[in-house]
Amino acid sequence: MAHVEPAHLVELALRNAGPTDADAEALRHIEQCDRCGDDLRALTRLVTAARTAHLVDLPTAPPERVWRRISGDLSPETDAPGPPPRTPAPRKRALLALLALAAAAGAAAAHRCLHERSKYVRGGIIR
Repeated sequence: MAHVEPAHLVELALRNAGPTDADAEALRHIEQCDRCGDDLRALTRLVTAARTAHLVDLPTAPPERVWRRISGDLSPETDAPGPPPRTPAPRKRALLALLALAAAAGAAAAHRCLHERSKYVRGGIIR
């Protein structure tokens, strides 16, 4: 079996849906494949960290005076725009943090796949 797709690994780590036949097949592969097992463990750690994050762990918007100073320095000849929109609600911020972590994990998995593929291309195994 081919390696488990990064998107499927993310779904397994999130555990949002009930298990499917494809999940069972993927989990059988993961039991035997160190690479996919490592990727799933890393994603699971990311999901756990995002789900257990507290509001104080998430970034907050800078004070309005900072925004005014930056805007004034960037465009002194025009009126500075108003401050950015208010910070989203805590649940929305937690979801955004989780999505950012999932995107980072997906990018890392894609990078790893491309790196692995480049080794095969350099070795003349594939084109």
